[in-house]
Amino acid sequence: MGGGRRHDVWGFPGCLSCRAMTTPAGSGSGFGSVSWWGLSPAVDLQAESPVDPDDPEHGIPELNVLLVGSVDGRHLLRTLARAALWPRRRFHFYVLENNLEAVARHMLIFSIALEDPEKMGLQERSETFLEVWGNALLRPPVAAFVRAQADRLAHLVLEPDRLQEQLPWLSLGALKFRERDALEAVFRFWAGGEKGPEAFPMSRLWDSRLRHYLGSRYDARRGVSDWDLHMKLHDRGARVIHTREFRRWRDTGVAFELRDSSAYHVPNRTLASGRLLSQHGELVAARGYWGDIATGPFVAFGIETDDETLLRTSNGQPVKTAGEITLHNVTELFREVVAWGRPRTTQGDSEQVPSDAGGSLPESAAPAPGSFTVHFLSLGSTQTLHHKSCYKEQFQLLYVACGMVHFLCPELGACVAPGGHLIVELAQYLVDLRQEQLQGFSSRVGELARAAGFAPQPGARPSETFARFFKPGDSAPSQEDPAVESGIPPPEVLAPPLEAPNPPSEDLTQPLEGRTPPPEPF
Repeated sequence: MGGGRRHDVWGFPGCLSCRAMTTPAGSGSGFGSVSWWGLSPAVDLQAESPVDPDDPEHGIPELNVLLVGSVDGRHLLRTLARAALWPRRRFHFYVLENNLEAVARHMLIFSIALEDPEKMGLQERSETFLEVWGNALLRPPVAAFVRAQADRLAHLVLEPDRLQEQLPWLSLGALKFRERDALEAVFRFWAGGEKGPEAFPMSRLWDSRLRHYLGSRYDARRGVSDWDLHMKLHDRGARVIHTREFRRWRDTGVAFELRDSSAYHVPNRTLASGRLLSQHGELVAARGYWGDIATGPFVAFGIETDDETLLRTSNGQPVKTAGEITLHNVTELFREVVAWGRPRTTQGDSEQVPSDAGGSLPESAAPAPGSFTVHFLSLGSTQTLHHKSCYKEQFQLLYVACGMVHFLCPELGACVAPGGHLIVELAQYLVDLRQEQLQGFSSRVGELARAAGFAPQPGARPSETFARFFKPGDSAPSQEDPAVESGIPPPEVLAPPLEAPNPPSEDLTQPLEGRTPPPEPF
């Protein structure tokens, strides 16, 4: 892995192409093939959806949202946190990912966010969320919490009645039986089904990925990190990310250091994923870290905030870091989610949810059962959903992440109701893309949206982070040629297939022992 030699384990056809996407900083593979955190700030999905007129005769209106590749639940949590500001609605979030590890992470993240306040106070819950969500290494108490939650979820996945009783907001009914079995295997691994740090040596895997990504510039990684931060992320609007926290994340994978640095040494198994690699003509199951090593988890909650005082500058430099803003935003988000569950007569009060000295919140402050449901859909169902009447023209809002744009097609568009909205995450914060490639990507998103039956949303505010469209009432999918113009990287480069022509490096993968290889994604 040393030097500038490229290893084909990262150079799949359709992957982040070296030829099209190489930058002076690295090999162009920093995005990875699995997304663990979003590359755009969390948005309130109610603000992005069409407004439904009140109709008391039909009871509480429902908002049905289909999210393709949202990966970390940030938009769902933001929507729930802001629900008190809108007329009452019942939410149905339909989540479609391209790997079961992302589904498992969704479930764990929501379990943390909705943890019983009597068991975990607001501050502890926020810090636990940040570590599990964005750190490659965990503190022992957090690792123990993950093991306990994973063991609990492993039992619930295969017992629908208990699942409905204990997690009424969760629906796995659309998953196939083999997907539930594989989901249980993921939780078993998280719970310590394979003992010892060598089951997932995160520090070594992270360093190996970094060596491959930087190649011959590995020894100059501090300068490369500073270049990517100041000349790319800062220029694109993420100025609050501090040099020190970005360097630390690039070197170790620890984005949020909430305690002494020596406390973080337990591998975060929730960032492990399996993939099938071709070795000597045979498919071999391997486990490793295949996620982002270029941008980091700072964008989702750390570069925008409702509290403008956190964005103040002194002598041209931000006063707060992205990590501090992230902790504040997540804490307030969890506080608002809890407050949303209080009786509606108190929703208009400006006071904060009362807490005791330990930061605990009243038990009655959990979101009301039935107020929202998260439905996980079967992998690979983007082109078949419209065949089921329960999904055809069902959704008022469709969200597509930048790594899943190649799934935006007429079949998916048929699931959106006339007048419904489409919001597509752009590649603004992918440091491996040059400016002209960002523009080409945005243009390509527009072509795919038109081909799927959407038109630019009139009056939409200009944004370099999201592209917004709507579905006209008489829309008909365009038959445009989906070929990509020469020189413009297609959206497919952001979601590579999980097979490689050459054997993987031992430093980058771990064999999957005692488990059936995970089902192939799309």
